[in-house]
Amino acid sequence: MAINLNITSAGTRESRLGSITGYSGDLHDLVHKSKCGTLQEKERCFSQSSSCDAGCALAQLASIRDVAVINHAPSGCTAMSANTIVHYTQLAAKRGVEYETVFLGTDMDESDTIFGATADLRQIIIETYHRYHPKAIFVGTSCVSGIIGEDVDSVVAELRAELPVPLAPVHCEGFKSRVWASGFDAADHAVLTNIVKPPERKTNIINFKNFNESARQEIIDIFANFDVAPFFLYANSTVQELSRLSEALATVSICGTLGTYLGNGLEQEYGVPYIKSINPLGIAGFEAWLREIGLVIHKEAEVEAYIERERAFYLPKIEEVKQQLKGLRAVLGMGASYAFQVSRVLQELGLEVVWVASWHYDTRYDNGEIPPHLEYLEQNSPYNFKVSVSDQQNFEILNILNRHKPDIYLARHPGTTVWAIKQGIAAFFLGDEYKTFGYRGTLDFANTILDTIRNRSFEKNLAARITLPYTAWWYKQDTAAFLKED
Repeated sequence: MAINLNITSAGTRESRLGSITGYSGDLHDLVHKSKCGTLQEKERCFSQSSSCDAGCALAQLASIRDVAVINHAPSGCTAMSANTIVHYTQLAAKRGVEYETVFLGTDMDESDTIFGATADLRQIIIETYHRYHPKAIFVGTSCVSGIIGEDVDSVVAELRAELPVPLAPVHCEGFKSRVWASGFDAADHAVLTNIVKPPERKTNIINFKNFNESARQEIIDIFANFDVAPFFLYANSTVQELSRLSEALATVSICGTLGTYLGNGLEQEYGVPYIKSINPLGIAGFEAWLREIGLVIHKEAEVEAYIERERAFYLPKIEEVKQQLKGLRAVLGMGASYAFQVSRVLQELGLEVVWVASWHYDTRYDNGEIPPHLEYLEQNSPYNFKVSVSDQQNFEILNILNRHKPDIYLARHPGTTVWAIKQGIAAFFLGDEYKTFGYRGTLDFANTILDTIRNRSFEKNLAARITLPYTAWWYKQDTAAFLKED
């Protein structure tokens, strides 16, 4: 469905993309049901395996380095602001740039839930502008402000005539969506509708949506081979830079879940091509991604020359490590895009993917097609493997690990790896989104897996000295039996 930039809300992933948070089956079944429209949500009787999309949305916007983010919420909902500000202050310091963003809460209380707090919100927005002079102000909604029906849109609309900077409502009430990634879309919607301006000219820039730009210099060097430069967002970007997103040659993303709304929105509204190939993780992903970029920017010959050079250097090294990884078995617990992207990379390295647990699953992306990494796996995976959605609570992951006893467990979000280690299973926290990026990243990833598998003394010693709180009865359960039709 088309992205509607004439309204103030992006809508939830459940309503836009048919996203689900409950499923148990296998790769072939998931792809088949996605294509024919028969994939059904499964209701879970208990779940902690998620986060609030408000936190996701506002943290994304707070990574812009010259704005103010106001969370219209009780004080507890803004508790994450300290961690967010520290994180992005450190990223800015690493880059050597000034980070001046402020993250505030309106501290709604019991009285506000009865009588409303739009008058207070109005004064807080005005005071925020005069005190901090941000280049834009984002006003986020919360469960409380959403439930009592606070008209944040009207407050923002009235103040636009009074304050000389962009003001944007961010509709990210946590109760509206069980998919925290809806917060990515809420942030993108606010930027697309209030910050991005129509293009005045075309620039030699490729928009690059990522989280923490940890491979910044590497990507700058890669793109220099094709006479283009990347613009990384949102971390360390400015409002002025974001206003020119429509002037780019193309938009790419390190993660399909992260980039679908902004990429497809820019393509729809301003004709900026969005690279929709599988993500640049592993050899197949990186080469497909580069070739698609080359096609869009008319640099096919330069891309092929680069691929040929890099292949000659890296592939023999990767093949050498691959021989030592063949036959190892892996279980993954990651986000909706990375779970399937990394499973593909593991297969490229010769590992057997036993089980993939995803935090949620998008039936399609904003261009109306099923996620390209699912299409690719369906066509290229040498075997079918088990897939589940949202069963990443510790008691569920340990059930899966105990049943399949893999050689390694890989997680993208912290917290579960320690429990795998307590079972005596080697585990690796894949926190850096660029860990499997391109040729260099794939080689580094392969060596990391090999090191993790070989050095098992810690796991063995810990498992021998600890008693886990799960009975033999639980380990025999099929967790899929606890799901029911919504």
